[in-house]
Amino acid sequence: MFIGVGKVKLRLPENHSLKGKRHVLKSVMGRVRNEFGVSIAEVESQDLWQVAQLGVCYVSNDAQHAMEVISKVVSFIERMSLDAEIIDFETEVVESL
Repeated sequence: MFIGVGKVKLRLPENHSLKGKRHVLKSVMGRVRNEFGVSIAEVESQDLWQVAQLGVCYVSNDAQHAMEVISKVVSFIERMSLDAEIIDFETEVVESL
């Protein structure tokens, strides 16, 4: 079993409240879940208005497929026309028992 893991750091330059941040992130996470069937959550920077870090996880029986799905999620977020831009991301595939 292989676990694809991604961490995406977003900048929300037009955001001025935690409520606005939640609205943007809820939209991003819902669309990503529906499109790819991955697990996604805000993992850091919860108290900052204009920065968000999302963790993405996908389980597969093929390491290449797991990495491909995580990479497509990052590309999908980049293409979304929201008030958010990706400023950094990391991806990794971990083999598990």
